[in-house]
This record gives sequence, structure tokens and C-alpha cells, in this order.
Amino acid sequence: MVISAMFSSISVWFNPLILCVSLRHMSDKDIHTALLRIADALERLSPPAQSDNDLAASDAFVWHADGGWLEPVTTVNRIELTLLKGIDHQADQLMENTNRFAERLPANNALLWGARGTGKSSLVKAAHGEVNRLKPGALVLVEIHREDLPSLPRLLQVLRDGKRQCLVFCDDLSFDGDDVSYKSLKAVLEGGIEGRPDNVLFYATSNRRHLMPRDMIENERSTAINPAEAVEEKVSLSDRFGLWLGFHVCDQNTYYAIVEGYAARIGLELPVEDLQAQAKEWTITRGSRSGRVAWQFIQDLAGRMGTKIDLE
Repeated sequence: MVISAMFSSISVWFNPLILCVSLRHMSDKDIHTALLRIADALERLSPPAQSDNDLAASDAFVWHADGGWLEPVTTVNRIELTLLKGIDHQADQLMENTNRFAERLPANNALLWGARGTGKSSLVKAAHGEVNRLKPGALVLVEIHREDLPSLPRLLQVLRDGKRQCLVFCDDLSFDGDDVSYKSLKAVLEGGIEGRPDNVLFYATSNRRHLMPRDMIENERSTAINPAEAVEEKVSLSDRFGLWLGFHVCDQNTYYAIVEGYAARIGLELPVEDLQAQAKEWTITRGSRSGRVAWQFIQDLAGRMGTKIDLE
């Protein structure tokens, strides 16, 4: 109703006869104000300008399926690679794969799967940052949200035209119930006619190794005419990722190493015994040990000690 009223108001103003009559009885100041209001109304009613999706504008973007545009990210929320403890093997493999891709050599799509808070998404963002630190501008990181996966073909077309080496990153990737968007993802990763552009690699994180919950797979097995084929259809999505990296809950020594690394980097001056005792108590209240829990503890400790956190 508001838009209809606005259009009605504008149409009255643009009726030449009414406009001329109205202007004759208005001062110059009132005319100027009225024209500004009309211009403002037209600006609000006009569709947003389409982005030119210039990949040179930043080294990181967020993909918006509505409108098909890339939003530049000036500062990526990440932790530097050296602070990620207990995942050295995974970090080495992902860095090797990412470096090859940055050098325009063959590389694999990567699936980082495992327990929550173990550093999967942090490692992806850290790898991107480390490669660009050593080779400025070598890689673009593009985040696509899980719900926007159906628009992935459009995104790949934008990135194909941009020529830069692009890591497309989807955090917490999984599929439930009757969700069939995994089929389009499978086609994009390997099986489509066009295939994945040479300048694009797909990294995803998930709590599930096969991206599907067990009950979903079992349901397919029990109801399908050919159970083996139905299950294969679901599980084969993971096969599109040539690199699988598993992440598991860290032990206590690794947890302490993570905490001590953060404390040293931020400059929290506390005896190691006290630091470990407080960190252990924190895990008891949380009921788990992980890199995420360690970071939450450090934030709490830094706040209590009046120390600001700056990892830039």
C-alpha cells in the first residue's frame, strides 16, 4: 500500500497540467524541495545497481545469490596458520594442495570433515591468508552459503570470466531429508558438461564424512527398488572431493598447546601452571576440548585481564 501510494503521488506530480499549476503557486525553495522528494522516491523505487563483480576489488568475497553479486570483504575473520595446533598433518596437506592451485597446477577439491570446533573452517581461511601472504593476490576466497548452493553454476560462470584463481568455500556443508541440491553440486564438481572451471577449486567443511546423516542413507536403502544404487547416489557426492581431511577431538596436551599459543601471541602474562589450571576448569564447564573452546577461554581470560585481542 505504501508503494502504491508513492506511485500515485509521483504520477500526480508528473501529470504535466497538475505539475504546471502546482509550480505556479510555489516558491523556488518549495519547488526545489519537491523535486528532491521526487528524486528520492524514484531512487528508492529503482532496482539496485548491478555489481560488475570485479574480482580485482578484493582477495575475498561473499556470494549473494539474490542479484548474483560478489560482496568484497576487506578484512577476513581468520586466525593465522601458526596458531592452529594439533592439526599439523591436515594443515600440511591442505597447504600443499592450495599452493599447487595458486601456481595454476592440478589440485583437488577438498572436504574437511570431523568434530565441531576442531579448526576446519579456520584452516581453510588460514591457508588462503598464508598463500596470499607469500604470493600477494595469488588467490581469491569466495564464500557461498549452504542455502545458496543451487546458484553455484551462476557463481562459477562469474568466476570463470574473472580469470583469477578462486577458492569457493562452503562452511558446514550437509544435506537432510528431501534436499536434492546435492545433485547439482555433484554435477558442478565433476560431472557437468562444462565441468569445473580451471581457475576454481571447491573447499567445504562438514561434521559428516559422507555429508548425509546415517538415517537418511538407511532410509534410501530400505525404500529404494535397488538399495545399493540409492545409497551410492548419496555417498558418491563425497567422492567428488579428491582430498579428504579428517579432524578429531584433541587430547589434553594439544588443548594446552593451543591455549598457550594464543596466550603468547596475545601477550597474556600468566604462569603456565595457572594458565593450564584455568584452561582445564574451562573445559569442565564446557564439556569438551577443542580449538574453539580454547579460543573462547582465551577471550574470557583476556577480558578478565583487561587485555585487548589483536591478531592482525
